[in-house]
Amino acid sequence: MSPSRIPALAPATTSSTLGGGDPVGTAASQHAAPYADAVLRTAGQDWQRLNVPGHAAGTDGSTDLAGLFGDAPLRLDVPPLLEGIDLGADSPLDQALGLAAEAWGARRTWFLTNGASQGNRMAVLAARALGDTLVVQRSVHSSVIDGLVLSGLRAAFVHPSVDLDLGIAHGVTPADLAAALSANPGAAAAYVVTPSYFGAVADVRALAEVAHRAGVPLFVDEAWGAHFGFHPGLPGGALAHGADVVVSSTHKLGGSLTQSAMLHLGEGPYADVLEPQLRRIFHLTQSTSASALLLASLDLARRTLVTGREAIGTSLAAADAMRDAVRAGGRFGVVSDGFGRFADIVAADPLRVAVDTRAGGVSGHEARRRLLNEHRIMVEVATDSAIVAVVGAGAAPDPKRFTEALHALPAPPGTQAAPVRIPLPAPGPVRSTARAAFLARSTAVPAARAVGRVSADTLAAYPPGIPNVLPGEVITQELVDFFRRTAATPGGHVRGAADLAVSTLRVVDEGE
Repeated sequence: MSPSRIPALAPATTSSTLGGGDPVGTAASQHAAPYADAVLRTAGQDWQRLNVPGHAAGTDGSTDLAGLFGDAPLRLDVPPLLEGIDLGADSPLDQALGLAAEAWGARRTWFLTNGASQGNRMAVLAARALGDTLVVQRSVHSSVIDGLVLSGLRAAFVHPSVDLDLGIAHGVTPADLAAALSANPGAAAAYVVTPSYFGAVADVRALAEVAHRAGVPLFVDEAWGAHFGFHPGLPGGALAHGADVVVSSTHKLGGSLTQSAMLHLGEGPYADVLEPQLRRIFHLTQSTSASALLLASLDLARRTLVTGREAIGTSLAAADAMRDAVRAGGRFGVVSDGFGRFADIVAADPLRVAVDTRAGGVSGHEARRRLLNEHRIMVEVATDSAIVAVVGAGAAPDPKRFTEALHALPAPPGTQAAPVRIPLPAPGPVRSTARAAFLARSTAVPAARAVGRVSADTLAAYPPGIPNVLPGEVITQELVDFFRRTAATPGGHVRGAADLAVSTLRVVDEGE
């Protein structure tokens, strides 16, 4: 392929917001994409590639890859440690990182190529320098628990509010976080999740004030809120509300490529201690062969978010139209319409369209399966009671296609208007730290025999990936039944299980 066939990057021309959700003038520098431009310039030259990656940019024996992806992605897949891209003082990569920090209002930002999961593990490992106990929301993503295993930190859990009708966990209240911190003096940090998988937004400003009064930083898993703060119709970002460390899964609604994410360090009293720790841990957890495609997508996603106010407005209008049509249909419910009943929820992410499908006589799993197979519509997640559709910031889906397919879903004859809900199972008692149980001698036993034993694994029903059992917690019959039911549903998966059907579970040897 000739270099001229690699498309140029379109310049950004619209203006939007910079951080926090308040309309301001966009800095001229935010219209640039220095890293992505540098990769494009390099890819457009006539190279003889005698280095890795071994596909040699599609020029030698890589017809299968070129046939699938085309030539351009292979040429853009440049290796790391190149002058003019990521080496040298004020390299294009350094410039891109600086622009991202400016856009999100951070003291420093790291580009991650192993997802927000890498960011969560980094944050928990960094907290180890501040103490030996992490006060953590019980419904965090499983990657936070992975961080507990790696760090050896003891966990003191704060339980979120739960919609027992729909089986959905939300966030934590400032009062509950304050109580947990009071019960754990000398804690390393407080770790919360917002927004939730279903779009519930917690009061980050109040949570940060509570944490800071207790003398600890607030870490926020904002994986689902990378777009926050870039349009006046969106909630403000966690950094703007006082968080100290924020994990951002930029690929989710921010528009970068799958597996790309960012970690942001805020300005605050803990930044001087946390910055060198995060810098060292980043090198420990990031690949030494980070993908230029992923890094470039983060650079472009930042530019698109900052300069894309008009496009984000179109996305907001599409999501509003979906919710309006769901309500007008009179069959299904909009989950966020019930958020006002929960003290921990102060806002809803308007780009999340969560639908109570059970109200319309069909389970979320069945709705998702039929939308996929019969209408070619993909939604993000399904539970027993609901589905969640997401609209990427800047995307413009057809609301009518989704809502017409939704209302066309058949309901089994005789379905009651108010079906029985299946609640989330309660966690079992804690017997040891996550690290001790994970590293202990263990064995896989039939699921029925695992009841009453201590789990050696993190077990999380996917989606959404919130751990139901942690290493060191006792496995209950209720949990076993929940996992078996999840594994049997179309699209259901239990991360960490010893087998796909969850017929066996790994437990700590009783002699340990």
